[in-house]
Amino acid sequence: MLFSGRRKLLTALLQAQKWPFQPSRDMRLVQFQAPHLVGPHLGPQMGNGGRVINLNAFDSMLPKMMTQFLEQGEAILSVARRASGAQFPVLPWLEVTSLAPATWPDKVVCVGMSYVDHCKEQNVPVPTEPIIFSKFANSIVEPYDEMVLPSEMAVVIGKKGKHIKATDAMAHVAGFTAAHNVSARDWQMRHDGKQWLLGKTFDTFCPLGLALVTKDSVADAHILKICSNNNTNQMVVKTEERIAWVSQFVTFYPGDVILTGTSPGVGVFRKPPVFLEKGDEVQCEIEEQGVIISKVM
Repeated sequence: MLFSGRRKLLTALLQAQKWPFQPSRDMRLVQFQAPHLVGPHLGPQMGNGGRVINLNAFDSMLPKMMTQFLEQGEAILSVARRASGAQFPVLPWLEVTSLAPATWPDKVVCVGMSYVDHCKEQNVPVPTEPIIFSKFANSIVEPYDEMVLPSEMAVVIGKKGKHIKATDAMAHVAGFTAAHNVSARDWQMRHDGKQWLLGKTFDTFCPLGLALVTKDSVADAHILKICSNNNTNQMVVKTEERIAWVSQFVTFYPGDVILTGTSPGVGVFRKPPVFLEKGDEVQCEIEEQGVIISKVM
C-alpha cells in the first residue's frame, strides 16, 4: 500500500527534526478545494471559520485525503499539530471550498433512540442496547460554510479495531464533527416494512462538518450542548459503550463515521408534523464542534 511506507518516514522525521515551536493541541482538520490546487486537500483550520494550512504544502509526503491521513496514526497527527504552530503561509477561508471532513468511509453507522426524550416523543421504551442502522457512503456531503434539528454528534474513527473494549474505545477515535441525519419520512414510514435504510440513505442525506475536531480538543464529548434544547449528557448509551457494542460484529476502519443519535424535536413527531421543503435551510450546531447549514434543494 502506498501510504504504509510513509509512516516510518514521518516517524523518523519527527524524531530527527528539532522544532522551534510548540504544537497546538486544539486542532480542527478540514478537507477543502482551492482554485490553484488539483483535487481535494487537507489541513488544520486556524480558528473557527478562519484560515487553513495546506498540509501537503507543509510536507509534500502527507496524504491529501482524511481517510488516508488517519490511517497513518498518531505520528501524522503530530505533524499536523506542529504545522498548526508553525509560521507557515495559510489560505484565507473565503478562498477555499469546504468539503466534508470524512468522505467515502468504509461505513456510516447510525444509532437510533439514543436520547430518553426522543424515545418519549415516539412513545417507545428506552432501549438497553444501541439500535443500529446505517447510511451509504455517498450520502455524505459537505455542508454550507458554517450545522436547527436534527443535530447529531458524529464520531470519526481513527484506528482499525474489532471486539474493542469500552475502556479502550477512545483510543480508536480520531475526533468529532457535527452531522445532519436527514430522513425521507415518506420512504421510511409509509412503505411496507418501515424502510428505515432507504429513508436515510439517499445521496447527500448526511451533511458533515465543517471540521474534524480532534478528540484531545474536546474536554468532554458527553457534556456538549446540541443547538439550544439538549445536551450529549442525555445520551442513553455513551460513545465508548456503543463502539464496543458495534465492534462485536463489524470491523471499524479509519474514516468510519458513527452518528450518535437524534435528540428530541424531530419534525415528524411534532403536533402538527413539520417537514422540510425546497428552499429551507437547516442549521445544526454542536458545542465545540461548530455550525453548519444545509439547504434543501
